Amino acid sequence: MSEWDYKIFWDEAVNQFKEELAFSIFSMWFLPSKYEKSTENTVYLSVPSKFFRDQMIHNYKNGIEKKLFELSGKKISIDFIIKPNTSEDLSKAENEGGNDKKEDAAKPSSAESKKKSVKTEGGRGQHPDLRPEYNFEDFVVGPNNNFGVNAAIAVSTNPGSAYNPFLIYGGVGLGKTHLMQAIGNKIWDTTKLKVIYVTAENFTNEFVECVQKKMMPAFKSKYRKADVLLIDDIHFFQGKVETQEELFHTFNELYEKNKQIVFTCDRPPAELKNLSQRLKSRFERGLNVDLQTPAYEIRYAILLKKMEKHSTKIPNEFIDMVAKNVSSNVRDLEAALTKLIAYTELTKKTMDEATAKNLLRDIFGSTRQRNVTIDLIQKTVADYFSISISDIKSKKRTKSFSFPRQIAMFLCREMTECSTTELGNDFGGRDHTTILHGCNKIEEQIAADPSLEKIIHELRNTIKENTNK
Repeated sequence: MSEWDYKIFWDEAVNQFKEELAFSIFSMWFLPSKYEKSTENTVYLSVPSKFFRDQMIHNYKNGIEKKLFELSGKKISIDFIIKPNTSEDLSKAENEGGNDKKEDAAKPSSAESKKKSVKTEGGRGQHPDLRPEYNFEDFVVGPNNNFGVNAAIAVSTNPGSAYNPFLIYGGVGLGKTHLMQAIGNKIWDTTKLKVIYVTAENFTNEFVECVQKKMMPAFKSKYRKADVLLIDDIHFFQGKVETQEELFHTFNELYEKNKQIVFTCDRPPAELKNLSQRLKSRFERGLNVDLQTPAYEIRYAILLKKMEKHSTKIPNEFIDMVAKNVSSNVRDLEAALTKLIAYTELTKKTMDEATAKNLLRDIFGSTRQRNVTIDLIQKTVADYFSISISDIKSKKRTKSFSFPRQIAMFLCREMTECSTTELGNDFGGRDHTTILHGCNKIEEQIAADPSLEKIIHELRNTIKENTNK
């Protein structure tokens, strides 16, 4: 190589980033970034747009420069050249590096085309209860879900032996059902195993119907002969004693035969109420993973992934707008994107910023109201009781501190999508059981003391008002 040719170091840096980052992130940002030239102290990379350049500078420039220094021993700066045609490289790169079975980038990638292309062992075709678009290839991986996705892939590769049972929990719209069905689709596509997917509600309804019609042998045969049992939203089983009893026996029979069991839930099993302890212990027996709210970068990647399924394209600045303003869950992201696409297709008009903001004002407003932070709740409660945030987080046990602390815990659990483990970390490193105890105590006091309900109501309103500022 010439004296200032640093391509060899760039290529090695790319290889290392490929190992360190989720493929969805790597393919979106690094594969379209092409080495152009270098001078004594600078490497120039071509990128497809100004927006792309700005994102690379903001998120990755420092990391790239650090990597180049480690590889070369020289302090090398990164600069960017905008070449719009490089945007074509992204779809090509994703097609090369993702899944060997994926269709060519020039071909449509709709759910229907995927459904037609599915080839399963024995020619079984698509599973009747699983959605073909719910697969690992279309699941955007990031720090919020990386552990859960890797565990899910392991389960689908070695059903009954990797992690059993496997439970996925998290707030609404974070991908629990998608990940569960991806497991089912992978097993169905690659094996001859009997895969059953059912929601907890449908399991319950079917159980009740079979009891009424005296068809319980058929019900038991159906579920206890499954090789893979996927049950969605097990929090629905709370308070349903007879259904819990049947599920308990079904679980035991499948587990003893090393059959794979997968559950989803909106919270950790420990937080489920009106659920038998022995069933709860079964849910906790294997591996439990939580899906957390995605960061901006992942939200942006999710929107790009979903836009691939549409012929109508939305300019990057509006994708950025959605990713920055909708941080609650994937469903809200999809709703915002769908609204923009629908407007563009129906009106045939060019989107502008004012129009986009007007179209999305309801979504942006509702998500902002939901995006209550732990810090805001702690500050609001601390101010109300004339104590400090450090007092809220402290180990002080006197009532003047413990009472506001428990109220703050209660409001955090009610108004955020954080798990009790996350809350424990933000309340001075407490155990999740301490959070549960504090919340339960406030619930009991509210029932016994109407004046406390008024205080809680006042605090809720203050928090909501401050959220929208």
